[in-house]
Amino acid sequence: MPAGNHSIVTEFVLTGFPGLHPEYQGIASAVLFIVYFLTLTGNSMIIFLFATDHSLHKPIYYIILNLCACDILFSTTTLPKIISKYWFQSGTISFTACFVQMYFVHYLGSVNSYILFLMALDRYLAICHPLRYPLLLKNSTIYILSISAWIVAQAAPLMLVIRAYPLPYCASNIINHCYCDHIGITMLACTDRAPYGFPAFVLAMVTLLGPLAFIVFSYCSIIISVLKIANVQGRLKLLSTCSTQLIIIALYYLPRCFVYLASNVGITFSADARIVIIMLYSLCPPMINPLIYCLRAKDMRESLWKQFSRKLIPQKAQVSAISN
Repeated sequence: MPAGNHSIVTEFVLTGFPGLHPEYQGIASAVLFIVYFLTLTGNSMIIFLFATDHSLHKPIYYIILNLCACDILFSTTTLPKIISKYWFQSGTISFTACFVQMYFVHYLGSVNSYILFLMALDRYLAICHPLRYPLLLKNSTIYILSISAWIVAQAAPLMLVIRAYPLPYCASNIINHCYCDHIGITMLACTDRAPYGFPAFVLAMVTLLGPLAFIVFSYCSIIISVLKIANVQGRLKLLSTCSTQLIIIALYYLPRCFVYLASNVGITFSADARIVIIMLYSLCPPMINPLIYCLRAKDMRESLWKQFSRKLIPQKAQVSAISN
């Protein structure tokens, strides 16, 4: 960095959806608020079920618990600010707060990727090594692996922030996005972005493709193991146990891989289309995941039904007592 360069930017401005007409801003903020509300409600419900039903205290549900916590934190990091922009015309964010948000955006995205890796590991051991599964993947093992995921995920985002924060920001302070991320911020630096952008891209690929490589391997192994089963009913049952995790993993990885591949083969998107795609793959899975858990996971459905039954039975008893 040349001597004398310094940042004169004290705050950034988030554009949100750049081409959004003012008359649709209220609708956009309402949709984002509903997404945020449903995300908080759905994931909090899963955490509540886990806390109140000891039958859910199994390795796979400990993993899902981590995923719920990560989804709540990610949505809370990104959505309130963009909602306030459209509701209260408050699109500015301080210089330091923008970097804090950038850190948590990338940190929680990394945690999410590692948790999905653990989810694939659970299914791989349960189906391909069922006799060794209780020994290899105990609850205590999941504690250690989950804590490790949250700790290891800090390294790359912290490095991104440490390298990007001192850069000279002396031109535009407008970020064409709904939240602060590494690309959006470093594009505004008054210096060559290449020495900072390429390492960030490599770290993103390692974080994304490393777990994805194992996920692909694990599900290929699962499919091979299932095909060896002569009983058709047994095949369907085993595939059903994987379908929930496979849907969640697909929602997280497929859109991201599409965006990265498209940008590298020359397919370009308008600023609005790019932001809409990013917001869809960032915010829809946290909202949809709890619904998938409850519809596809038998234990979760039964636990949810127990909670409803506890609420309904006292009400029926009360109505019966009044009528008598």
